[in-house]
Amino acid sequence: MLNKGIKFLIENKLVAVILLLLFLVWGMVHSPFDFGNELFPKNPVSVDAIPDIGENQQIVYTQWEGQSPQDIEDQITYPLTAHLLGVPGVKTIRSSSMFSFSSIYVIFEEDVEFYWSRSRLLEKLNALPNNLLPNGVQPTLGPDATALGQIFWYTLEGRDKNGKVTGGWDLHEIRSIQDFYVKNALASAKGVSEVASIGGYIQEYQIDVDPELMRQYDVSLSEVVEAVKESNKDVGAKTLEINQAEYFVRGLGYVKSIKDIEESEVRTTDFTPIRIKDIARVTLGPAERRGFLDKEGAEVVGGVVVSRYGVNPMETITQVKGKIDEISPALPSKILKDGRTSKLTIVPFYDRTELINETLGTLGNALTYEVLITILVVIVMLFNLRISALISSLMPIAVLMVFIAMKLFKVDANIVALSGIAIAIGTMVDMAIILSENIMRHFEMHTKSTNIDTIVYEATTEVSGAILTAGLTTIISFIPVFTLTGAEGKLFLRWPLLKQRL
Repeated sequence: MLNKGIKFLIENKLVAVILLLLFLVWGMVHSPFDFGNELFPKNPVSVDAIPDIGENQQIVYTQWEGQSPQDIEDQITYPLTAHLLGVPGVKTIRSSSMFSFSSIYVIFEEDVEFYWSRSRLLEKLNALPNNLLPNGVQPTLGPDATALGQIFWYTLEGRDKNGKVTGGWDLHEIRSIQDFYVKNALASAKGVSEVASIGGYIQEYQIDVDPELMRQYDVSLSEVVEAVKESNKDVGAKTLEINQAEYFVRGLGYVKSIKDIEESEVRTTDFTPIRIKDIARVTLGPAERRGFLDKEGAEVVGGVVVSRYGVNPMETITQVKGKIDEISPALPSKILKDGRTSKLTIVPFYDRTELINETLGTLGNALTYEVLITILVVIVMLFNLRISALISSLMPIAVLMVFIAMKLFKVDANIVALSGIAIAIGTMVDMAIILSENIMRHFEMHTKSTNIDTIVYEATTEVSGAILTAGLTTIISFIPVFTLTGAEGKLFLRWPLLKQRL
């Protein structure tokens, strides 16, 4: 069968050329390298700097404000963990109880599909018994990302037209712009799972009650809380038809200023209303926080972009940068006291693109060196420049064919996979040198005018069996790698994911 295939390709050179061009174009479409060619569409393999060897886990986050870690453990973490143990495919559960919140890490078996596990958890969380958790406590499922999902960090800084840091912005101003403008814009980028804000102050209305005044007016704290709740809502009624026009009846009550809260009525005693301003002081202030973001000794506001599970990090970062270019002109600016104009600017300080490009550069450099060394070795051994060029040209084509297979089987490209490619093509070069040297020897043996196709066929079939055996020996020696599981399997082959695809 092998000899028949060789003979067919020798006799039908057009078919061989078409197959070669097909693999060349197909490989360029899926290659992560930028060839600067816009003739073909680009659908590159997913490439990352390092392999994701983390466990198949989902995070359940529950917040209960003002409670101690022991209360969180007893009333949230333990009952919720015991209830989630019944989810199918769960391997183990780890938990952490902190002040005001609980984090539960549900680790699934490696062969469990990522989004299937999320759907099972959501079903379980939506079917929790009524009395399992305290009133008003609602657990939420974390973003659909892995531990390596943080691909882009940035800060929001005031800068002048020359790009120098100017300052002049309050941290609560920058945080508000981050939460209500920048965060929403970047979250709409393709492949983004979540954009988390870090640093600054979250502005909120704060009511500082006076205990002595509350005692004098005989007002409890629960009454104050209820009054604030009732004063911050709209009320809807029916409609009125006047002159054949229908009017909606609404009572507007949403809080828009400090005065709206101050005028809220807590209670009426002897036809005299007791308002919030009579027993408390209302101000605008920062929400309580448990950390901040520091950059070169100064406190700043920023965010982290988390990519969705299974997407191409390189493509996601490109989409995020496109969104940044789109929204940057609309970011606010102000004139400082010294006359300079300070404009808020998105400044990246962690961009995984650099690591990914270095990873691709490692393969590119290795491939370049191997091509040059191959040309030199073949010239020294065979004294034939054409054969050296032929053998060297096969290596890039082989790499492109590998990218095709990686795309078909959904295998990510990382430093381990790309290093394996660089090592593997060295074995291919050895076989090509053996085949080319045998073809040259047959040409020297046939001094008479013999058909070139016949000489090439005889020389190829003479060593084809040995070359096939050598190749199979190399492949068989790597079979134990396919049996690796857990972190080792993900490191070298991501076999659990590949098994799912198959």
